[in-house]
Amino acid sequence: MNLKLVLKLAASLALIMCVTFVLQVLALKQIHLEPLDKLLVEAYVFNYVLAVGMFAALVFLRKKFSSALGFIFMAGSLLKFALFFILFQPSYKTDDIVDKQEFAAFFIPYAIALIIEVSTLIKYLNQLDIKSKTTIDS
Repeated sequence: MNLKLVLKLAASLALIMCVTFVLQVLALKQIHLEPLDKLLVEAYVFNYVLAVGMFAALVFLRKKFSSALGFIFMAGSLLKFALFFILFQPSYKTDDIVDKQEFAAFFIPYAIALIIEVSTLIKYLNQLDIKSKTTIDS
């Protein structure tokens, strides 16, 4: 069940992020900007891998560390930002300015991955809560 859930998230997130990527590239081309010179592909892959990884970690650790899942999620978010500053920020700051295109190149895939990850995690944890209450009431 847990692996199936992680694979389901991975597939749906991949689809949504691919569609978002194509829309972002088309929008950038429409306003005559070069879409692939701001680490756009790397940002999508980075956010996808970390979102799936964090989701998998939370799903597999939920029984052992149920009271600490919020802290584990926050630590994962901190890790995402730390890795962003290590991997992306130096490239974005070469001209001492992070322009709108650079911000959007990282933030759009980050936001999409976060929204899908959190909404799926909420549904999953709520289902577990309902099942545990049903078992207790029976």
